[in-house]
Amino acid sequence: MPGLDERRPIVPVDFDRPSIARVFDALMGGHDNYEADRVVLRQILELAPEAQVMAKEVRHWLVRTVRYLTDRAGLDQFLDLGSGFPTVDNTHRVAQRYNPEAEVVYVDHDPVVQAHGRAVLAANDFAHMAGYDLTEPAKVIEDLSRTHRLDFDRPAGLILCAIIHHIQDLDEAREIVRTYVDALAPGSFVVLLHQHNPADGSEAADVATSLEKRFSGTGLDTMFRTREEIESLFDGLELVDPGLTYPHLWWPDGPRFTPLSPVNLTSLGGVARKP
Repeated sequence: MPGLDERRPIVPVDFDRPSIARVFDALMGGHDNYEADRVVLRQILELAPEAQVMAKEVRHWLVRTVRYLTDRAGLDQFLDLGSGFPTVDNTHRVAQRYNPEAEVVYVDHDPVVQAHGRAVLAANDFAHMAGYDLTEPAKVIEDLSRTHRLDFDRPAGLILCAIIHHIQDLDEAREIVRTYVDALAPGSFVVLLHQHNPADGSEAADVATSLEKRFSGTGLDTMFRTREEIESLFDGLELVDPGLTYPHLWWPDGPRFTPLSPVNLTSLGGVARKP
């Protein structure tokens, strides 16, 4: 079957510029990154040495949320925006453990991610990579509706894992999230994780402020927002217990043995249902 966006022009890759998806791959210890991405990784680790451990905690959080939505909430279709590389324990692998026919569409504008994703997913009839810009929600929704990869008349899971904080303007971020949510059927769920600045004079607040300043204006801008600002992205939705919280506190699989660091307190995540 033809790809979701086979007529879209191929965007050339600039290997001298870092990519959000490839920097996260480097944080995860992956191999789909380049020296420009590894330079950013080293800069992150200078400010937050535990960042690689935290990246894995974010992935574990995503696993638990997708498992909940598939196994407990019964969802069988997912839209993962700004997905990065669909590799170990990403959305389709978790969802299809509980429902082999769970439909997953990944959206990422990075051409390296698109090429890698299409290669990885070539033999999977229920997982697809789409090369769209998530900040153009009307276009994404229209094209996915046209290709019938997702049925917007049935409940779906919208995944926004560590991506909305790269949109600098909060009003724009709210409007983008709202447009996607408005397109979802009642009974759908939103999974959202966002970088957080507790703004309380703590070491975590200092780390958040330092990271935000370091990458401002680099194309990798990351906004560390307050709890209230992040909560506003869930307007009109019903948060699932335990609400908006640190990833390690969202229904952990067992007791914690790894000591907490300030970086653990610089992200907030939640799962919410559309009534």
